[in-house]
Amino acid sequence: MAENTVPTMGELLGEDAPKNWGKWGPDDELGCLNYLDAGEVLRGIRHVRSGEVFTLQIHMGRTESPGDPIWPGRKGMSRKNELDESTWDGEDAPAFPGGLHYADDTAQIFLQGSTQYDALGHVWYDGQLWNGYDARTTIGAMEKASVLPIAEKGVVGRGVLIDMARHRGKPWLEKGETFDHTDLEAAAKNQGVDIEPHDILVIRTGWMKYWYELDDPQSFYDGFVEPGLTYSRELVEWFQQREIPNLVTDTIANEVTADPNSGVALPLHCALMRNLGVTLTEIAWLDDLAEACAADNRWSFLYAAAPLKVVHGTGAPVNPIAIR
Repeated sequence: MAENTVPTMGELLGEDAPKNWGKWGPDDELGCLNYLDAGEVLRGIRHVRSGEVFTLQIHMGRTESPGDPIWPGRKGMSRKNELDESTWDGEDAPAFPGGLHYADDTAQIFLQGSTQYDALGHVWYDGQLWNGYDARTTIGAMEKASVLPIAEKGVVGRGVLIDMARHRGKPWLEKGETFDHTDLEAAAKNQGVDIEPHDILVIRTGWMKYWYELDDPQSFYDGFVEPGLTYSRELVEWFQQREIPNLVTDTIANEVTADPNSGVALPLHCALMRNLGVTLTEIAWLDDLAEACAADNRWSFLYAAAPLKVVHGTGAPVNPIAIR
């Protein structure tokens, strides 16, 4: 390759990239969520001690500044009243026995414009999705590896929070600041928690706190490079060996936006989701949960989530719950 040439995804990840294709059969659309069986649900329940409940979705359709954090090119939810008390001001107002009035509204949304789950078929390269499905099955509607199978199964298991911002002594990580699996292990050791096989891995960078406290979308998106995990073959093998089913972060794209070494955009979406079948959850609100975990030094909990059951969806909004 010529100097300064960005490699293709296939060149970066390699022809022998770690894959889980076929592991759960030729028709699988759940990937590593198959690890979350009844035993894993019960293992997660054993980490509930105080009964505290934390909801992890950001506010959706926020009208006050700074609005909703979204991937560049998407729009936040637009909500509109269709019926309200003013509907009954006119002579042709609807009438119901007993005099009932009610409100109704509609919303226009990007399905991945809030805290959300990616479908396993959301991202691909070289003409194939997760499990080897033909990328042309996405045309018009996602016929394979949509978000629907994830939504119908639900995601329940032991969650473990790794607070990278706290580990590095910062309210939030800087733009483009990276970390890898060795950093995750070091932070976990410092927190006194183990990252175990089949854990739902929840990583806080403080990036959502940064969004709301900065209150300046132009500055936030200027030179847009989020902090996050960065690609290496060793990191991908680490995920595969530990059989991580679900990666949850408080960033918009789960990983540093452009790989600092190769310049390739979002290689972990392909290496983890497309090749291994790791489900990705983005734009989670983790600050309240992190404060509670730090207060009593308990970093594991029951994690439960189910995205909306959108037929053929490339992703769907979700309000995950962490129960301590």
